[in-house]
Amino acid sequence: MNVHPTAIIHPHAQLAGNVTVGPFSVIGENVELGEGTEILSHVVIDGRARLGKNNRIFPFTTIGLAPQDLKYRGEPTAVEIGDGNTIRECVTIHRGTAEGDGVTRVGSLNLLMAYVHIAHDCKVGNHVIMANGASLAGHIEIQDHATVGPFCGIHQFSRIGAYSFLGAFSVVNQDVLPYSKTTAPRPLEVYGANKLGLDRRGLSADDIKELDAAFRLLTRSKLNTTQALEAIAAKGFQSPHVQALVEFIKSSERGVAK
Repeated sequence: MNVHPTAIIHPHAQLAGNVTVGPFSVIGENVELGEGTEILSHVVIDGRARLGKNNRIFPFTTIGLAPQDLKYRGEPTAVEIGDGNTIRECVTIHRGTAEGDGVTRVGSLNLLMAYVHIAHDCKVGNHVIMANGASLAGHIEIQDHATVGPFCGIHQFSRIGAYSFLGAFSVVNQDVLPYSKTTAPRPLEVYGANKLGLDRRGLSADDIKELDAAFRLLTRSKLNTTQALEAIAAKGFQSPHVQALVEFIKSSERGVAK
């Protein structure tokens, strides 16, 4: 290990042999850090926090501290973070609560920009980008390949669908459709399929064409959601991504932003 002499590491913390810990960082008793992880200066990781391999944590970030939930009474909850994440300055990731499943989870290969907040019991997938100042209240799910713009505020129990793009300053109180490009203050407005982003993510031209047609039925026709889903079914789309979009809508508990 390469540990700066000013760093404070609890003797029971578990650090892989090639972990780096920078000056004035604090690593708590129940922390596990995987191989190749780099902790820069002035980072605090506490509570039951397990980080995988090759993560890079920038200054003034805190991970695993108690949640900002008045019902929390010190239960032994946790944070789990995967591999290859870049977590920039002043990010806060709080551990779960007993009322959730007890764990806040962040997947792998994510970019969390400065001042991002991930509250208790959230689930962030893989290849997610959260821009500066984006904030998640408790129990939120961010699915794979989603992009959350700067200074977005997302309500408890909402879901941000896979491959979606959420524009800056958006206030979210319903589920955001996967594959969509959605932005605005309030109410949210869906501009259709996130075609440029989907192309960059490697979806085929046929997949994008069918998603665009499905979004037109959902957001630009005069059909309500149930009628739009029936129309999508009648079209016989072959793309598995269209089917994923339909299943996302059917499973929504808060309703979807259209």
